[in-house]
Amino acid sequence: MSFEPISERVPRQVNKPHQFSFENGMVITHAEPGLVRGELTVTENSYNPHGIVHGGALTTLADTAAGCCACSKGGHCVTSNCTMEFLRPATGKKIYCVATPKKMGRSLSTIQVSLTNDDGVEVATGTFTFFMLDV
Repeated sequence: MSFEPISERVPRQVNKPHQFSFENGMVITHAEPGLVRGELTVTENSYNPHGIVHGGALTTLADTAAGCCACSKGGHCVTSNCTMEFLRPATGKKIYCVATPKKMGRSLSTIQVSLTNDDGVEVATGTFTFFMLDV
């Protein structure tokens, strides 16, 4: 069996048609052990009724990047808990997410995320806990 680096494996698995995040304008742009970056291309379908990026879109971007980070040293996981803090309205053409671990464990991993707009202003933060699967 050949080894596929995380930097190639994660984007190949996540950035493809019929994946929920991809179909909603989200892609993983960088993956390495302990660091994942993703972005949301904002479209008219990304907005809530107030004309700002929907909190669900931000949470999906954060969950996708955080899950990839939790699995960035190998393995598989599912989200067991998440908390988001929406700091200010998310606007712009793209929203960027950086995911880094607070704790990487055998059964549970906790990942922190920071989401910024085109101007680099933080619009949301979050903490995600993942159940690590033995597959």
